[in-house]
Amino acid sequence: MFNKIWKNKVEESFSPTSYTKEEILQNPIPKHVAIIMDGNGRWAKKRALPRAAGHYEGMQVVRKITRFANELGIQILSLYAFSTENWKRPKSEVDYLMKLPEQFLTTFLPELIEENVKVRVMGHTEQLPDHTRRAVEKAIRETEKNTGLILNFALNYGSRAEITYAVQRIAKEVQKGTLAPEAITEQIISSYLMTKELPDPDLLIRTSGEIRLSNFMLWQLAYTEFWFTDVLWPDFTEQHLLEAIAVFQQRDRRFGGI
Repeated sequence: MFNKIWKNKVEESFSPTSYTKEEILQNPIPKHVAIIMDGNGRWAKKRALPRAAGHYEGMQVVRKITRFANELGIQILSLYAFSTENWKRPKSEVDYLMKLPEQFLTTFLPELIEENVKVRVMGHTEQLPDHTRRAVEKAIRETEKNTGLILNFALNYGSRAEITYAVQRIAKEVQKGTLAPEAITEQIISSYLMTKELPDPDLLIRTSGEIRLSNFMLWQLAYTEFWFTDVLWPDFTEQHLLEAIAVFQQRDRRFGGI
């Protein structure tokens, strides 16, 4: 089965191996899937379209994959939507990216509520434009009682900044005398991170052929299984998600043991 799944990285076009939802559900499903959604700009460039068109298509894929992840019984879907480094992009592109959460949540929120999906956001949302922050806060508020899939957006998020802020807060507790240095454990550090209420991801997916983490969940991904694909995010389908899960199901997760 592994040979069936493995793909040739040098192939320009990639057609996913066909799996059915029923086949995949015969084995344990990852509880927490994280995705670095990469390739929107390249997708648009290949079609001689503005980069905004790629971001718009990527937003449609978020809707489709969220719906399918919920059907599969995935408990948490974390999506890297906007990094702290993305502010370096041209202002026109950043402005459009800041409108996407509002567009997405306005159109998709009724369905999220109906499907019992709970919206969550990690990142420095206080730095977002007011209209973006209001849309995010509304979605969080209106889905807070939902008990199904947690749709966790990483928005204005960077893992190094997250860890730095956590260390600063821990240092203040030590300075006040409420926390002894020798009492600082991995669990303590985790409790100061933006994912403190979530388990670490079981599976990380990155699209577009890039093989790096790009400052995403550096602490949380310590024992996560990685799956990379050349497929650009706007071309990512339910079949690609099934294939990633099929690969995950073949992995032997020992967490450092034998």
